[in-house]
Amino acid sequence: MYNPQLETFLRVADAGSFNKAAEESHITSTAVIKQINLLEESLGLKLFERTHRGLHLTKAGKSLYQDSKYIIQYCKDSVTRAKNAMQEDSNVIRIGTSPITPAQLLMQLWPKIQEQCPDIKFQIIPFENTPENAREILRNLGKNIDVVGGIFDETMLDLRSCAGLELSREPLCCAVSVHHPLAAKDKLKIEDLYGENLFLMHRGWSRYVDKLRDDLWKNHSQIHIIDFDFYDVNIFNRCENGNDILMAIPGWANVHPLLKVIPVEWEHYIPYGLLHSPQPSKTVVRFLAAAKAAASK
Repeated sequence: MYNPQLETFLRVADAGSFNKAAEESHITSTAVIKQINLLEESLGLKLFERTHRGLHLTKAGKSLYQDSKYIIQYCKDSVTRAKNAMQEDSNVIRIGTSPITPAQLLMQLWPKIQEQCPDIKFQIIPFENTPENAREILRNLGKNIDVVGGIFDETMLDLRSCAGLELSREPLCCAVSVHHPLAAKDKLKIEDLYGENLFLMHRGWSRYVDKLRDDLWKNHSQIHIIDFDFYDVNIFNRCENGNDILMAIPGWANVHPLLKVIPVEWEHYIPYGLLHSPQPSKTVVRFLAAAKAAASK
């Protein structure tokens, strides 16, 4: 589904050497060089600076490097989705899951849901949580994935062109490295965050997070707020490595083994529920009704 020369390009970029990439590919270095030359010729781009110290990506090469990873993963995911479509059952709910959108809450509700809808089955479909995937999956809910569990508000639903069913209000918590002094606490006071860097999603992403931000700016300016653009494993790694603090919810306790999610003594919450198509199928409508009833018990 994609030019296999892209995989060779990634190996060369990671290895920084034609010879090392050839060893990993179990082909000759001449064959690797030929593939890279053909790729550069077909694209009309110079991807590597060749020096006596090794290979270095050009600006064009760095750009293609990032996109190639996405292209290859997206193609693999497309094949998986196509296979799932072949086995499609009208009574199967396809639940998308990633480290940031785990399906644990649904699994807890599943026995109650099945009491109401014993004919409905579910299928877990994992996906990589990237900005590109978030846009594609949420905008096309109902095609390859029916529902995704996650936090949301009206702003996010409008942005992603999807709908949401609220199942609970999750408290906004803080995730800290297990090596951070605050990790010894089971609950944080707001004053515990004084002098710390607190990572919050940028303004406009969620009015609930913006409400927290405004509260802290007005009443607790000793906390250093740092904006970021997207929740993925990288931001969890960044906070763990930098010993910073990340806004989180209880359901993310298992996203990163070296981070501890701790509740805070403030009254800030965010809706959690099921993201779905604005025009869900009859089976999804039944499932959503059963999930709502199960969550209210």
